[in-house]
Amino acid sequence: MNRTSKAILICGKICCGKSYYTEALRVRENAVVLSCDEICFALFDGKLGEHHDEMTLRIRNYFYEKSLEILRAGTSVILEWGFWSKADRMAARDFFESRGIRCEFHYVDVSDEDWAKNIAERNKKAAEGRCFAYYFDEGLAQKLSGLFEAPDPSEIDVWHKNARS
Repeated sequence: MNRTSKAILICGKICCGKSYYTEALRVRENAVVLSCDEICFALFDGKLGEHHDEMTLRIRNYFYEKSLEILRAGTSVILEWGFWSKADRMAARDFFESRGIRCEFHYVDVSDEDWAKNIAERNKKAAEGRCFAYYFDEGLAQKLSGLFEAPDPSEIDVWHKNARS
């Protein structure tokens, strides 16, 4: 394993700005990004319906193994899929650290006001076909309500406050 390569795990709720943050980080770190949403849209047009959760889990498991290959090649990897629960964050950290791989959790924090603006902007772009993203409607909001567990500062290596300008 290259001593400078690392696994960077991006934590944050839907529409908080994870993808924008990840892109800037990818360039700065010269890293490879592994994103479940990217695969779901590329292969299934984001239309997995009732199979979404199952397929996302399978993609994540594949990405864990693929990330090891990328890290062995000496390149940092960014896993961008939110890590919504403390259990997921702990399991991810254990996965890498048990293999002697340096990992960092980056949390993308956003105010409620900016979050609402992000959702409105994303919905507009999605409705116009200008981006590959899930439309965040009431049904999705109800499904996801209560699923995100905000991290404790002790879990996070880099706390990024995403603020709209």
